Amino acid sequence: MKFSEEDLRQRVQRRLGGGIASAPAPQAGGDHELNPEWPEADAHGPVRRPCAVLLPLTLHPAGAGVLMTRRADHLPQHAGQIAFPGGKIGPEDRSPVNAALREAYEEIGLHPQFVDIIGRLEDYRTATGFDIAPFIGIVRQGFSLVPDHNEVADILEVPLAFLMQPANHRIREVIWRGRPRRFYAMPYKKHYIWGATAGILRRMYERLYSE
Repeated sequence: MKFSEEDLRQRVQRRLGGGIASAPAPQAGGDHELNPEWPEADAHGPVRRPCAVLLPLTLHPAGAGVLMTRRADHLPQHAGQIAFPGGKIGPEDRSPVNAALREAYEEIGLHPQFVDIIGRLEDYRTATGFDIAPFIGIVRQGFSLVPDHNEVADILEVPLAFLMQPANHRIREVIWRGRPRRFYAMPYKKHYIWGATAGILRRMYERLYSE
C-alpha cells in the first residue's frame, strides 16, 4: 500500500466522499460492533457526550505517520492510555472539526494553520458514553509540538503502514461490568493502543484500505 499525500487524498475522496462537508454514514460505529449481545444501555452508555478527535497524519519520504498521545497518569478518565488529540465539544466550538483542532492545539501545540482536514470518519460510540467524531488531517511541514503535561505525558508517532496492516489488529477480551467485553488492540513497541483509539484506526482501515 502507498501512503503518500496524493494516495491519501485520493482514497478519502473516493471512499469517504471527500471533505468534512460530507455527512458521516448514518449508522455510527463503536464498541457495540464487537459486542452485539450487549443491551442497548450498556452498549451506548446512559448519557452521550459529544467529542471530536484529530487523526494527524505526518508525511515523510519513507511513508506517513500518525501522531498520538499518551494521556497523563493523573487524569480521572483513561489515564495513561494512548489516544488521539481531542476532547469534548464545547460551547465555544463552531463545529466538531473546530473542537478537534482546538484540542490538538491545547494538548500538543499543533497549530491549526499546519493542519489540512481532508475527511471525516463515522462517529465512534463508546460504552462509556462518548460520541467521538474523528477527523483525518494532513500535517504540513514546519509544525512544532509542545505537550501540555497537565493532560499529555508523551507524544508518539506511529507509522501508518503499521496501523493499516490488518495483521496488527488483534481482538482482545476482558470481563467488564460482569460480562465479556471485546475490543481491538494494536500493540506497538512499548505502547498498547486499544479501545476507542484502536477501534477508530480499524474503521479507518476498513473505509480507506480494505479491498
